[in-house]
Amino acid sequence: MVGLGRMGGNMAERLRRAGHEVVGYDRDPDIADVKSLAELAEALPVPRVAWVMVPAGEPTRSTIAELGELLSGGDLVVDGGNSNYRDSIARSEELAAKGVGFVDAGVSGGVWGLQNGYGLMVGGADEHVERIRPVLEALAPEGGLVHAGPVGAGHFTKMVHNGIEYGLMQAYGEGYELLAASELGIDVPAAFNAWRHGTVIRSWLLDLLARALEEDPGLEELKGWADDSGEGRWTVEEAIRLAVPAPVISSALFARFSSRQAESPAMKVVAALRQQFGGHAVHQE
Repeated sequence: MVGLGRMGGNMAERLRRAGHEVVGYDRDPDIADVKSLAELAEALPVPRVAWVMVPAGEPTRSTIAELGELLSGGDLVVDGGNSNYRDSIARSEELAAKGVGFVDAGVSGGVWGLQNGYGLMVGGADEHVERIRPVLEALAPEGGLVHAGPVGAGHFTKMVHNGIEYGLMQAYGEGYELLAASELGIDVPAAFNAWRHGTVIRSWLLDLLARALEEDPGLEELKGWADDSGEGRWTVEEAIRLAVPAPVISSALFARFSSRQAESPAMKVVAALRQQFGGHAVHQE
């Protein structure tokens, strides 16, 4: 496991609890089992599997490029970050030239994955996915694993998942703002908590929002400012490319842009939810 942060560290621990042998590398020597990627490659039995859980973009690109020089034919790289699916296809082709396999794995579950399991959306050749299926099944809860298609399909599916997430969070945020603005003195935290039981809008996100409101009933400790980490933009771009109307996801993305110009109570909900499920940084009042 390359990258032992909020996600990678818990994933390594969940795999160990399931009986798998895991060697972990991280830039922080205090939490790493080995001191370098080269030492990691030496420590793994052949054929080797290296699962990369580092930030998308240049950190992932450079890590996989270095692994490509250290691994050999028959080895396998799994990219579990939020990479753009086009980048995953390109990396697969680069590694294939060296005889190294590649699987792109969209991972959902945030900081709660160790306890609840991780939803996994994987893309890759059948033989590569089957080879790591015991690992995938150890990480995922029952029913939470899909081999979505060839290389690129895993990260494409996770991209759309995150676009949907944007829309759901925005809807909860707008509902919160509307309840709070009413002159009827509605007990907003109690309303959201009641919605968790028996209603058609109950969900894990709603559970997390109720938890955030229990900790801070008026969300007074948060600024109504929400970042976006890329997947929402990519989802909208793909919707445009494929001529698929996606007004809800697009609106949710643009609302995050607006939050950086003028705060809103709805964006406090979005910020609170991002902190609850992913440990993402928030802006404090």
